[in-house]
Amino acid sequence: MMNRTKWLFLCLSLLVIGSLVLAVVFARDWQQADGGNIGVITLTGPIAESVGGSLQPDSITPAKVRKLLQLAEEDTNISAVVLRVNSPGGSVGASQEIGSLISNFPRPVVVSMADMATSGGLYISVFADHIVAQEGTITGSIGVILSHMYLGELFEKLGITAEILTAGKYKGIFSERLNPERREILQVFLDDLHSQFIEAVAAGRKVDAERVREIATGEVFTGAQAQILGLVDSLGGLDTAIEEAAELAGVADPVPVDIILPPVPWWEELGGFPSAVLDRLTLALLGKDALILQQQLEKHLMPRW
Repeated sequence: MMNRTKWLFLCLSLLVIGSLVLAVVFARDWQQADGGNIGVITLTGPIAESVGGSLQPDSITPAKVRKLLQLAEEDTNISAVVLRVNSPGGSVGASQEIGSLISNFPRPVVVSMADMATSGGLYISVFADHIVAQEGTITGSIGVILSHMYLGELFEKLGITAEILTAGKYKGIFSERLNPERREILQVFLDDLHSQFIEAVAAGRKVDAERVREIATGEVFTGAQAQILGLVDSLGGLDTAIEEAAELAGVADPVPVDIILPPVPWWEELGGFPSAVLDRLTLALLGKDALILQQQLEKHLMPRW
C-alpha cells in the first residue's frame, strides 16, 4: 500500500512539473508572437564616424546605431522602435550612413526629440516614420559649416616652419590662406552638401524641396515652430512617441524596452588606448586649451551638419 502511494505521489509530482514547464514554454512563445514591446534606443551626443576623445566620450556613430538596430531587429517581441535623439549634429558622412540604417529598418521607427535635434540630429530624424518633439525642443539648423584655420602666422611666432608639398593645384587648399578663387571652390562644395541636406529633408518629410530651401538658412526652431513648418509631426515626450510607435505597429498595450549595447570587453577598449594616452599627455603638459585646439585641428577639414 505504501509503495502504491509513493508511486501515485511521484506521478502527480511529475504531472505538475511537466504542466509548469509546458506553461512556461507556451507563455514564452506567446509573448514572442505577440510582439507587444516597443524598443527604445537613446542616441546622445555629436554625430561622428568614431567615438570622440577624452573630452567628448559620448557620440552617435554608424557602428553604434547599426548594432542597436540589429539588436532590435533580432528581438521578435519588438514591434517598433523609438529613437530618443539628443544631438547637435556632426559629421556629414556619418549622418548619411545613419539615415540609411534608419530608412532600411524593417519595422516602424519613431523619433522622440529630446532637448536638441539640430542639423545632423534633424537629418537622421527625417528618415523615421514619425517625429515627436517637445514644444521647447531646439531643432532645425539646416545648413553646413566648414572651419578653415590658417595657422601660418601662428607658426611663425612660435618659430615653427612648415613646408607643404602638393601635387594638384588645389590639394593644399585647407592649409593655405583663402583667396577669392579658393573661397569660391569651397563654397560650391558646401552648397552641394547643403542641397543634399535639403533634398533628404524634403523626401523624408514629404515636403516640396523649394519649401525646405526657404527655411534651410541654418536657423533654429522650437519644436512648436517645427511642427508648423512640417519638420515635426506631433508634440510630446517619450511617452507620446511610444504611443505613436505602438499605433503604427498595431500594438494595443505597448511595453517599452530599453535597448542597450553590452559592455565592451577590456581588450577591445585597448584599441583606443594610444589616442587616450596622447590626450592625457597633452592635457597634462599643455593644458585643456591646447587639447581642445588639437581636437579642433583634427576635425577642421571636415564639413559638419
